[in-house]
Amino acid sequence: MKKMLIMCGTGVATSTIVTNKVKEWLKNKGYENDVRLYQSKVADEMNRIDDYDIIVSTTVVPDKIKDKIIMGLPLLTGIGMEEMYQEIEAKINE
Repeated sequence: MKKMLIMCGTGVATSTIVTNKVKEWLKNKGYENDVRLYQSKVADEMNRIDDYDIIVSTTVVPDKIKDKIIMGLPLLTGIGMEEMYQEIEAKINE
């Protein structure tokens, strides 16, 4: 089972919106039993980034972890959603 973290600046507002959208997408794609979702804020997760297989963020992250992050802004703006979901799906299937 893959561990997916969805994080934002506070761990409340935008990460909740993104978590709900990703949860629905996982269910529609048949991945709901393959991925466990976690929700938090960036500051709380800096030392635990390697604990997760997939990380989606709606906020700016430090450069040292940028390569591990999928930007979740498309789920808030509606622009680039398909590409973002393809990136998540690729990580699920790694």
